[in-house]
Amino acid sequence: MWRSSQMGSGRRASYESTQLLNGSAVLAAMEQSLAMIEFDLQGRVLWANEHFARAMGYEAAELAGKHHRQFCLPQFAGSPAYEAFWDDLRNGNMFQEKIVRVAKDGRALWLEATYMPVRDDDGHATAVLKIATDITAREASAARMTNELAQLAEHLLNRTQVGIERSREVASAIERAVEDSERNLNFLRQLEEQSAEVRGIVHTIQDFASQTQMLGLNAAIEAAHAGEHGKGFQVVATEVRKLAQRVQEAAKEIQAVVGTISDMVDQVGTSTKRSSMTIADSRHRLQQAVVEFDQIGEAAGKLDAQAKSIGQ
Repeated sequence: MWRSSQMGSGRRASYESTQLLNGSAVLAAMEQSLAMIEFDLQGRVLWANEHFARAMGYEAAELAGKHHRQFCLPQFAGSPAYEAFWDDLRNGNMFQEKIVRVAKDGRALWLEATYMPVRDDDGHATAVLKIATDITAREASAARMTNELAQLAEHLLNRTQVGIERSREVASAIERAVEDSERNLNFLRQLEEQSAEVRGIVHTIQDFASQTQMLGLNAAIEAAHAGEHGKGFQVVATEVRKLAQRVQEAAKEIQAVVGTISDMVDQVGTSTKRSSMTIADSRHRLQQAVVEFDQIGEAAGKLDAQAKSIGQ
């Protein structure tokens, strides 16, 4: 029993010795690679390694006795939050966060910091150990990228809004063109109807001239049969016939002109209809473009909001 107990005690002692050795090695490794500083419970520096001193622009020996408040931004150092921060550490609470501290030359440094209360055997906090990593370059790069992203998003949003406005203006102009085109088509239809009416009138005139010419011819025949008594009547019949001939020729000329006008109306109508169809198609496509612009604008707005959120 004693031998077993003695062996068990030996194992525990060996385990505890190994753990103590590993703990010391880990602490030494941390000190070689991380910025470390130790404060008393009133916030005065007890000790700092070279990494921390160099990051803050000091020599390690200069830091002993300085107060933690000297490394903080004035607005934080003089605030109730600062007192609450140290009260929590004195009560044994750990703090881990990204923080801003002020170097010897006044530069603002971003640190990924962990404040850990150091406890005595009774578990009471006796000091505070701070381990920090300088992330100033990373934060500056992130801030620069965020700023560039925000500017890009804002520029994209502005350009998109301008594009949407211009597209709507063009859509409005095309809408007016469509209305004008439809109005012109109505005018052309009325002109076509009037041309058809003129054709009907010309046909009536031609019929009238033909009948008048036939009557003149019949009158000339009757005058010839009447001999000397019908000479005056024959002269009148001849003049009537000539007049009818001239009316018929004039009617043909009018018909030719009206036919030309009708052809031109047909050509203009066809062209106008084509233009109207083209404009209508352009309007449809532009409406689709406006919808796309609206969606782009919505996406740009979300990008702008995300960029501002990242910046905050």
